[in-house]
Amino acid sequence: KHLIKIIMPRISIRCKYKVSCVSSPSVFMSMASGSEGPSSTSHRHTNRLAKERSPYLLQHAHNPVDWYPWGKDAFDKAKTEDKPIFLSVGYSTCHWCHVMERESFEDEEIGKILSENFVCIKLDREERPDVDKVYMTFVQATSGGGGWPMSVWLTPELRPFIGGTYFPPRDRGGRPGFKTVLTRIIDQVVKLKELGNRIIEALKKGTTITANAGQSPPLAPDVANRCFQQLAHSFEEEYGGFRDAPKFPSPVNLMFLISYWTVNRSTSEGVEALQMALHTLRMMALGGIHDHIAQGFHRYSTDSSWHVPHFEKMLYDQAQLAVAYITASQVSGEQFFAEVAKDVLLYVSRDLSDKSGGFYSAEDADSVPALGGPEKREGAFCVWTASEVRELLPDVVEGAAGNATLADIFMHHYGVKEQGNVAPEQDPHGELQGQNVLIVRYSVELTAARFGITVEKVNELLASARAKMAEVRKSRPRPHLDTKMLASWNGLMLSAYARVGAVLGDKDLVERAVKAGGFLKEHLWDAKRQTILRSCYPSVFHSLSPSISGFLDDYAFIICGLLDLYEATLQTEWLQWAEELQLRQDVLFWDDQGGGYFCSDPTDSTVLLQLKEDQDGAEPSANSVSAFNLLRLSHYTGRQEWLQKSQQLLTAFSDRLTTVPIALPEMVRALMAQHYTLKQIVICGQRDAPDTTSLLAAVNSLFLPYKVLMLADGNTESFLCQRLPVLSSMSQLRGVATAYVCQDFTCSLPVTDPQELRRLLLDGTTDTEIE
Repeated sequence: KHLIKIIMPRISIRCKYKVSCVSSPSVFMSMASGSEGPSSTSHRHTNRLAKERSPYLLQHAHNPVDWYPWGKDAFDKAKTEDKPIFLSVGYSTCHWCHVMERESFEDEEIGKILSENFVCIKLDREERPDVDKVYMTFVQATSGGGGWPMSVWLTPELRPFIGGTYFPPRDRGGRPGFKTVLTRIIDQVVKLKELGNRIIEALKKGTTITANAGQSPPLAPDVANRCFQQLAHSFEEEYGGFRDAPKFPSPVNLMFLISYWTVNRSTSEGVEALQMALHTLRMMALGGIHDHIAQGFHRYSTDSSWHVPHFEKMLYDQAQLAVAYITASQVSGEQFFAEVAKDVLLYVSRDLSDKSGGFYSAEDADSVPALGGPEKREGAFCVWTASEVRELLPDVVEGAAGNATLADIFMHHYGVKEQGNVAPEQDPHGELQGQNVLIVRYSVELTAARFGITVEKVNELLASARAKMAEVRKSRPRPHLDTKMLASWNGLMLSAYARVGAVLGDKDLVERAVKAGGFLKEHLWDAKRQTILRSCYPSVFHSLSPSISGFLDDYAFIICGLLDLYEATLQTEWLQWAEELQLRQDVLFWDDQGGGYFCSDPTDSTVLLQLKEDQDGAEPSANSVSAFNLLRLSHYTGRQEWLQKSQQLLTAFSDRLTTVPIALPEMVRALMAQHYTLKQIVICGQRDAPDTTSLLAAVNSLFLPYKVLMLADGNTESFLCQRLPVLSSMSQLRGVATAYVCQDFTCSLPVTDPQELRRLLLDGTTDTEIE
């Protein structure tokens, strides 16, 4: 940060505009997300991005910019011509990426300046998160924040020397625009390169995460207590969540809080942690961030009350929120939370699912308004005017006070106003003027009392109204759909279907998880090279050769998904593949010297920083997930080296866990699992037999964050019996499915009654135990 001050007086690229960002507020304009590129079918320009597969790169294929994809051709040109590189990073549903495209990259004059003075590279951050992480680390270190679009200037050796996020095209209010920034960089490129070299060397030292000799992981209770206190300090009590605005769902925080409660049930802190999580989940489900008509959750809320969202829908949000809501239903017993979890998966099954079994990445925030016009608008697909609602729902409700129509009841319940319900400060571009974002303003009971009808009648009426509005939405122009299927996000969604299906005993959801597992193995696993592929596209499933190899999060999230799929199906083929993938992950990414996993292949010379992700953010850190995976797999396979690896990983992150555990709540959960040790729940029985199913239902009715579930079906040649010979000694009592609960090499007496098993899991061991 000290170094950047040398630059800032000369190249003042600070921006007055405020949008949401993925980390801390930046001196540059930060990210949001959005729409497709130009809709015109006739193009004055076509560049080499037209040959790419990424939807994001294809959106820029007709800019008047001589774009290159990330790769050798661009690097060679920069070196041969001794030109700096302009690297522009984004993704296909990124709103401000497309704002910058329209304003700058479609501008002939700016395009000429870029093409003549720089080697211009476009990069899809979702395809190459390794490259994105390196340069985002640079931008955050030198500016105090970051986001997308990300704009970074590099030397021909790929060393960054200046960067930011969004730039307006022209000077505004005394602040330089993109054209001015380009001109100043061209004039001062030599000095800036020298400064960039110093910064990158400092970053190499400052981003090192390693375990010191003789060090052990920090004490879990202390770290967990500190994480709770830090979250409690940032908690917003009225509407939940962990900041005022903008508000992100942050499922990693919510899962930590619920897990914290499970080991602190009798303390005031534990009770508070649970209430923080449940209140946040409830308010999000009632808020505008939840799509009440077509299901699923939008990316984040621009206000503190979860009302006006940024309308983009991301696959990774749906996956994590489905798990969070089904977990809330387990600990609270409230059907409301289970319904929201099913609601999320309904959306994913309908709108983000490919017939192959894979899941698409995202739906855009912007679309063409239903009434027409060339310009896309944020939220156009989702919002409603009062007149639209009245026209669609005109029927008078029999027995309702004041001859109220269905529209009257719906508008009251969901806060629809004649003039629109979006405040001007939440609509800086005037795109939502006169529009309504649906948000539950009253309980069903209060709405029933207001109109003098029964609660059952209100529920029936609201469901009918939502169905009619959903039909209308189907006729509206849809937002852009990013059909890229990412291994990591598909792994997260695999976990969601498996876990929700298991808790609800829903065979269709579990079968959808099985289909997703099959998709991953068929289309994103190159068995010949023993490599996970980062992504695939519906039209080119079998073109493996040009595909990008997977990164750490691809392996970690798929392994987690496979372990969850095993516990939902008890089919050992998923466990076997998880073991195979973990062995491969260890070879590719493990740091033998410092412990923990690198995010990407450490032998890739084009990636300047070998980073270990140290933050659980919109997605959990792959190291956090891996710490848990290793622990679970050590119990399934008997491999003690994986238990040791998990401990080494947690040790490497000791400083971060000790000082700012709020940055790594998922890793804190893994640390707690190490401390409290996993319960091994062994069900002896036949997989689909009714008595086995009853015992499994008892297990799945509870949230047990520190457990592994396994089936012993009497086959001594099975995968599990080969790995864990002790299972061969466990048998059914009197020919009835039987459960054993083991911990620290000690097992409770076997039980056959589901309610007794449930009490045992809730209250601890029975009076008598066996070795």
